[in-house]
Amino acid sequence: MRKLLLLKYASEIFLKGLNKGKFEKKLRDNIKNVLGKTKYDFVVDEGRWFIGCDDMDEAIAKLKKVFGIAEICIVDEVEPDMDSIKEQCLKSIQQNSGGTFKVVTKRANKKFPLNSMEVSREVGAHILKNTENLTVDVRKPDFFVNVEIRDSAYVYSKRIKAIGGMPYGTNGSTMLMLSGGIDSPVAGYMMARRGVRLNCVYFHSHPYTSERAKEKVKELARILKGYTGSINLYVAPFTEIQMQIIKNCREDELTIIMRRFMMRIACKLAEKYNVDSVTTGESVGQVASQTMEGLIVSNDVADRPVFRPLIAMDKVDIMDEARKIGTYETSILPYEDCCTIFVPKHPKTKPRVSEIRKAESVLDIESLVEEAVKNTELFN
Repeated sequence: MRKLLLLKYASEIFLKGLNKGKFEKKLRDNIKNVLGKTKYDFVVDEGRWFIGCDDMDEAIAKLKKVFGIAEICIVDEVEPDMDSIKEQCLKSIQQNSGGTFKVVTKRANKKFPLNSMEVSREVGAHILKNTENLTVDVRKPDFFVNVEIRDSAYVYSKRIKAIGGMPYGTNGSTMLMLSGGIDSPVAGYMMARRGVRLNCVYFHSHPYTSERAKEKVKELARILKGYTGSINLYVAPFTEIQMQIIKNCREDELTIIMRRFMMRIACKLAEKYNVDSVTTGESVGQVASQTMEGLIVSNDVADRPVFRPLIAMDKVDIMDEARKIGTYETSILPYEDCCTIFVPKHPKTKPRVSEIRKAESVLDIESLVEEAVKNTELFN
């Protein structure tokens, strides 16, 4: 008998038909990358994936963050005969002092003499005969005893929820506009969970935004990197652009014009580094620049798809997700980014594309964008 980790990948992968193999291969590559130097064996038994390793806790901590893995089960591998299966099921359940249980059997090996229902019935009877204070409840049990019969037999009752989603790197790429706030890291996580490869751009206005603000964003990128394995963070200088906007444009239009410049730079960087799309952390109606009209005006300068995965989420829900993925405590550190230091008292909430195009026409847009892209720093 040996202990293994059973990896159950997201059900969506099963639905990929002829493309299923491509998604499975990418998931296996990601598992290999995240385990790194950890010594392990990868075991496949009739379609099921198992990991054998000495340090189970370390492996579980790493595998829980692999997009595409929905659940990790700690299993005991035993001989595929009823005596071995019943004894191991009894051992696995004896740690429970009382309550209700249900035996669930999956028999992939059709040569096994008993069907799934018969195995469950025999195992349940064996447990009841050899324990006290345990009863069967097939509808709402306190815990399950799971049996899988393949080339070997596997018994488990401990199931660990992982993050699911699609294997990272299977659905194109995006340039995440990463600020130091709560929203954008969550947006990046949500895109990565759908298999989209992340790149990040941060707009830095030295000396108005401090080096601590830049370090804060680097830390947010590092936290996201714990899920993705690698991330390119581009830090674009934004001071000159902001100064030109403040000098030449109306105060109530500052925010939306700045957003348009950010979108232009994000798209230019995406073009330069072959990134398919842009992602923002915007949620409709949350702030003045995120009204429907404001989003339309921002999209006007984009040359590729712009994704807003938080668009219909409440702030409280976004904050809960930030806590869940580990970015919240960093996001609330009091270091301002360039979006918060030059906020007009009464920003325009219903801008029109024609009006904003005219307002920014006094600026040398192309030159300002090219200079920002030229002087962008890369961190990874």
